[in-house]
Amino acid sequence: MEDMRRIPLYRQTADYARERGELESFRRSNVANIACRAAIEEAIRDGFDGMRLQAGIAERVLQAFGAERVLYVLANSVQQKAWDGRFSPDNVAWARTFPIPEGGTMGWDHRSRFAVQSHPAVLDGFISLARKAALAQERPSLLNQLRAYQPPRSPGGRHSVERER
Repeated sequence: MEDMRRIPLYRQTADYARERGELESFRRSNVANIACRAAIEEAIRDGFDGMRLQAGIAERVLQAFGAERVLYVLANSVQQKAWDGRFSPDNVAWARTFPIPEGGTMGWDHRSRFAVQSHPAVLDGFISLARKAALAQERPSLLNQLRAYQPPRSPGGRHSVERER
């Protein structure tokens, strides 16, 4: 199976891709988007106990597909169900920041194929977890930055601070 993280996210329509000779890139990205949608649905199905989502549920999907694709698929899902009042205002506002073009071939809109079909209230919780986890991946903690810091060495191989005389 192909590593889904290595497939670039194609953000245009099939018609746009066809006009520019990029139809294969569109298709590969669309297949990855659909697989991502299925992985999110499976994670929710397996990780929701009827009251809450398991810890780490979003991180597993982010690891498999990458934050860019997971967030794109989640934003598309909210945009496709904008009429549903079970999404938090914060997640709806966030989803609207993603430009996901309408369009398809012969009246068929490709976006519906990668819209997550899980219960909207549970999906809303998953979206909040995924956004938080993606942000944490993007921005390493101060403690980890301090642990990784290596002070510059002086030419003599010792740490030194030049003193004013």
